[in-house]
Amino acid sequence: MPYFRLSCVAAAAALLAACGGSEGPQRGALVEPAATLAMLTAAQIDATTAAIGLQAVSGKARCDVRVVALNYTTVGVRDGESTNASGVMLVPGGPACTAPAPLVAYAKGTDVQKPRTLANPQDGETFFLAAMYAAQGYAVVATDYLGFAKSAYAYHPYLHADSEATVVLDSVRAARAAAASVGANLSGKVMFTGYSQGGHASMAAHRAAERDHAGEFNVVAGAHLAGPYNLSGQLRVTDAMAGVQFFVPYLVTSWQKVYGNVYADVKAAFKLPYSGYIENLLPSPTLDYTTLVSSGALPGGPGVTPNQARDLVFQPEFLAAAQAGGSNPLFLAAKKNDLLGWSPKARLLLCGGAGDPTVPPAIHQQAMKADFDSRGLTNVTSVDVDALVQATYGPGGKAPTDPASAAFATYYGNYHGTYEPPFCHAQARAMFDSVQ
Repeated sequence: MPYFRLSCVAAAAALLAACGGSEGPQRGALVEPAATLAMLTAAQIDATTAAIGLQAVSGKARCDVRVVALNYTTVGVRDGESTNASGVMLVPGGPACTAPAPLVAYAKGTDVQKPRTLANPQDGETFFLAAMYAAQGYAVVATDYLGFAKSAYAYHPYLHADSEATVVLDSVRAARAAAASVGANLSGKVMFTGYSQGGHASMAAHRAAERDHAGEFNVVAGAHLAGPYNLSGQLRVTDAMAGVQFFVPYLVTSWQKVYGNVYADVKAAFKLPYSGYIENLLPSPTLDYTTLVSSGALPGGPGVTPNQARDLVFQPEFLAAAQAGGSNPLFLAAKKNDLLGWSPKARLLLCGGAGDPTVPPAIHQQAMKADFDSRGLTNVTSVDVDALVQATYGPGGKAPTDPASAAFATYYGNYHGTYEPPFCHAQARAMFDSVQ
């Protein structure tokens, strides 16, 4: 996908007006009025959480939840780029929920569907956030990220820490701008959380809020869940993680657009036929994880191991050079987007499951905790939910051990995306409850 500079979003008159000043747009300003999409009653939320088995983790709802669509101004990767992003705000209400609400800024996991928005009451992730946080008295704002849904940005800068941080922080500003019109009574306290890519994005936003905007954001906690914080460390691992055919091409082509030097020729990085279209593939306007594989756009399916999928997509010399580190451009890009080396002021939770085959805690969570510990920080907690995952989903209460079995494929295929998240979010909410 060719890179182009977005100075304004031509279709949005409000944003065009904002672009007229010499200082650029007001970050987080609403491009269009916040729109209520649905009102979920506590009884409706309880009926659904009971039906899908979530209520044991979420608890019963205390609040009704208003689902609000947001479209707000933000910035792109390059200096001077003004653009927009969309997202959702979840507003607690009802007789039991009149107190000022802390604002949870949420960052979603890796999404390959370009049209998808969290401003959809039928979206499973949106409902989960409503049940887990908003129905318990928290206001929530969740961005769709750059390049998704209503965003006019040319691409999604996947796992680019600085732009993840700006789009999340601007979602907080947008929620504040919308609050009065949608009946949100915000306390001023801000909490960051996210899962998978969102754990990387939420930590990047937490870091930026404390480092660069301490007077604007009263950050009281951050819960960063199953995130890839140590990207350069992951690159140097010789065995591929589960989902490599989605996540690594996404990352490589994104960083090529951001930095321009990850590869000189796409054919030097990717094998045919993928080199012919990989730069324009993700996120996709029509395909999801399943159809990316079933259509043949990416390899995968029964019997294809992560290492085999990786070797079908990538030129071996390209990955070998990155694994060697040094001055390799892909390795240096990963170093720029690692999240090691900062010291949070607010309480911080790391959560993951030891059996996660997609974002292995041994590479990311443990490295992050060791990095925090190396500076003597006492406000960081790290939790392993693997025992809960095994007790709930493991055959016989433990993880299957035969890689050739259907149980093994099902268990590890669902671990990162389905089994692990609710348990980590329960840990996040418990910490948020202690500081709200």
